[in-house]
Amino acid sequence: MKNHNIFSIIALLAMMSVLTISCKKSEEEINPNDKNSVVLEFENRVGDKTMTTATTTYKNGSGEDFTITTFNYFISNISLKKEDGTVLKFPNQYFLIRQVDGKTFAPQLKDVPAGNYKEITFSIGVDSTKSVSDVSQRTGVLDPTSYGDDGMYWSWNSGYIFMKIEGISSVVPTRADGRKSFQMHVGGFGGKTSVVTNNFRTVTLPLPSTATVRGNIAPEVHLFVDAMQIFDGKNKIKLVETNSVHSPSVATPIADNFLKMFSVDHVHNDKL
Repeated sequence: MKNHNIFSIIALLAMMSVLTISCKKSEEEINPNDKNSVVLEFENRVGDKTMTTATTTYKNGSGEDFTITTFNYFISNISLKKEDGTVLKFPNQYFLIRQVDGKTFAPQLKDVPAGNYKEITFSIGVDSTKSVSDVSQRTGVLDPTSYGDDGMYWSWNSGYIFMKIEGISSVVPTRADGRKSFQMHVGGFGGKTSVVTNNFRTVTLPLPSTATVRGNIAPEVHLFVDAMQIFDGKNKIKLVETNSVHSPSVATPIADNFLKMFSVDHVHNDKL
């Protein structure tokens, strides 16, 4: 009788093990017909501090004080790499992140096929193909008339401003309006004029954990964007020397600093 009970228990445990493996396998199965969104959550920072506008004074590596009043940038040409090395591109989704508008911080990359993703690539700016397309094809955040005085388009240069940072610093000259303000507008690589400077930059970032897209899972990829890298990146930018940038050729050192501005902090794979 004891042996019979032992065999029964062993059989039951074996069955439970099979069921557990089966359930786990079922949860991990990927339906090739499923699609969902991937949320790209951008957290703007200055060094190790969360960015605030107009109220916080920061210091760059050169010891110069500054506050930030405007910080905008375009994200485009996104692609995701699967664990098996397959790369999926999403060329027609453009996002404009604006520090003064929290609603822009977490754009959704739409129609992402179910899969396990380990890497993200994107560009800062708007590619030349879209820049020179008919204005009827440039709607939403690409509408050249969007956002009024906070626009991201050079009408005089027929091209998009890829990144804009503005603020106040005691080390810059006093302007006509009485303020010690700085402006850095980075563009160049697009438009209908003969723009030869290429300030369009692309970054590739590994994900610290897999983003698992499923029919019931829309992952959130949380990115840090460190604006201090604009000053303290590959090229040291001193506000006392560089405080009014509106030309693509002058903006190239700043564009080079974009490459270290972005990092992925973590990934959420919560079920809907």
